[in-house]
Amino acid sequence: MTSHMSSLDAFNLRAEARDAPPSGIVAVFQHARGREGVIPLWVGEGDLGTPDFIARPAADALVGGETFYTWQQGIPELRAALARYYGRHFGIESGLNDYIVVGSGMQAIQLALQAVAGAGDECVYLSPAWPNFAAALEVAGGKAVPVTLDFSENGWTLDLERFEAAITPRTRALFINTPSNPTGWAADRETLSAILEIARRHGIWIIADEIYAKFWYGEGERAPSFLDVQSPEDRILYVNSFSKNWAMTGWRVGWIKAPPPLMPVLENLVQYSTSGVPQFMQRGAVAALDEGDDFIASQVARAAEALDIVTKSLSATGRVRFARPGGAFYLFFAIDGVEDSMQSAMRLVDETGVGLAPGVAFGAGGEGFFRLCFNRDLGQIARASKLLEAYISESF
Repeated sequence: MTSHMSSLDAFNLRAEARDAPPSGIVAVFQHARGREGVIPLWVGEGDLGTPDFIARPAADALVGGETFYTWQQGIPELRAALARYYGRHFGIESGLNDYIVVGSGMQAIQLALQAVAGAGDECVYLSPAWPNFAAALEVAGGKAVPVTLDFSENGWTLDLERFEAAITPRTRALFINTPSNPTGWAADRETLSAILEIARRHGIWIIADEIYAKFWYGEGERAPSFLDVQSPEDRILYVNSFSKNWAMTGWRVGWIKAPPPLMPVLENLVQYSTSGVPQFMQRGAVAALDEGDDFIASQVARAAEALDIVTKSLSATGRVRFARPGGAFYLFFAIDGVEDSMQSAMRLVDETGVGLAPGVAFGAGGEGFFRLCFNRDLGQIARASKLLEAYISESF
């Protein structure tokens, strides 16, 4: 019998493309796709649709004929709105040429990688991690080097000496996601400063994924940012997305904040990939930035309440270990005695109807854990929490 791999070999594909790892998150999702009654806490999105104040301007622009080629860097109105957003929430001054609009946060990551790293180059990142960054780099022929966060009763922590020791002459960038998907780990200002000093010493870039900065449960209205500690000459690319803050996951619109001299390079990369983001969608993104602060605040307040519900139920089992997340909207937890998170996630969805992402999908340090997205309806979260509490207490 001809194997699947041998049939692919016959097509003479690039090994990096052929061997790109399938998503463990998608595997569980596909396993239970179409089942009635499943509570879907496996993927990284909430249950709210895009609000009308965002959708309406996009719909009006679409009907009004804004369907032609547009600015590859993003329409000026959207880049101006990004500057206003950063001024309000990060206290910085910036201009239109600090931003480029791209087709999703994932494309922002891909273009940032294309700008600074390629075949044979290495990028160091913190793990457990959303798997797409490492996969995107390795499909391009690079090498993603994980440094595992340490987990203890005190939470997830970063060993800075071990982190710096992972840097080699081939290292081109450090990829830092804070607050983190999936762990909820969030770097404080001192840690951000230390990471920045490491990048400066080695003359390498930081790719800063701060998409969850507003989903923050500590003091202040956002998580600490590299923007709080950087100098103008620092090599930092900020990758971000409209997906989470404004319930726009299906829109696939993101942005990169970068030093202005890089904009011609990034604009060329957009030209050679998507050639720009549809203009009518950008009209909705302008409204999101300018009118969406209250919507974000309401989502964060709901997520904080949902987190309390989940942690109370799971703690009641006496068999669950987790660190309360500082930010993002995931609980990353381990169940005593469970080692195979993929098999157990399949079992959980089959026997409880609660869909979780297996920790093994998040790379080094993730096996034995599960990721639960709690940015959902509180009644649904309460039901899922009670189902998990009962099952973990009685069946695992």
